[in-house]
Amino acid sequence: MKGTILSFENVTFTYVPEDETVKPAVSDLSFSIQEGEWVALVGHNGSGKSTIAKLMNGLLFPQQGSVRAMELTMSEDSLWEIRSQMGMVFQNPDNQFVGATVQDDVAFALENNGVPHGEMVVRVRESLQQVKMDDYMDHEPHHLSGGQKQRVAIAGALALRPRLLILDEATSMLDPQGRREVIETIRELREATGLTVLSITHDLEEAALAERVLVMNAGHKQMEGTPEEVFSSGEELTGMGLDLPFAMRMAGLLQKAGVPLSGESMTEHELVEELWTYYSSK
Repeated sequence: MKGTILSFENVTFTYVPEDETVKPAVSDLSFSIQEGEWVALVGHNGSGKSTIAKLMNGLLFPQQGSVRAMELTMSEDSLWEIRSQMGMVFQNPDNQFVGATVQDDVAFALENNGVPHGEMVVRVRESLQQVKMDDYMDHEPHHLSGGQKQRVAIAGALALRPRLLILDEATSMLDPQGRREVIETIRELREATGLTVLSITHDLEEAALAERVLVMNAGHKQMEGTPEEVFSSGEELTGMGLDLPFAMRMAGLLQKAGVPLSGESMTEHELVEELWTYYSSK
């Protein structure tokens, strides 16, 4: 049976705890992620997502409750052991590049971790192959497209062979094509390797591909369930400043226009298939 790879247990964090007028950024939060899952953590700006990201990689420690990762309780003593098993990809890929070429950049963290040169060469090539960027090994990172840059950033995280890959708003600065490239890369990686993925995002298109969705609002966990269960609460989500995936919004408009759709298509592909089935049967 697969175990729990990350959990928050009644976690509360306030940036100015001695000031009673300051509300907690995260309040009495509990959730867990099982090894092999793809979980999306969604919420509008100010919902607590950034604080949660900092708590799960030890940049912050909870004032109440506990964070456990890789079977260890997060603390100053366990911090580096936990971090060595996490890969993180952030919002702006340009802020992550340090190497003159793509392969130099992917190798950077491996060098810092003392990985032997022979093994490092193998890991760099394998991780770039996994994200379909091995043809760009000698390219300068800053000459790549946004989607390609994020795929290189993912390769850098994968080269560390993490148990958990965390995407912290990793698609928010990309154009639609770049977002599709990155999300498709993650989907294929999970199918091939069973990697555990946590997507921290406000993009419900991205969240729709996860197995489970956690919705944050004002520091609290507002909802939890499958994408189908969560997105069925359309009005509640929009009331929290979130928008439904494009396919669900379009299906709703088509239903109002008299097209008898289920309204459950969460991706454009699913919506096209449903429309094709409907019109081909007429």
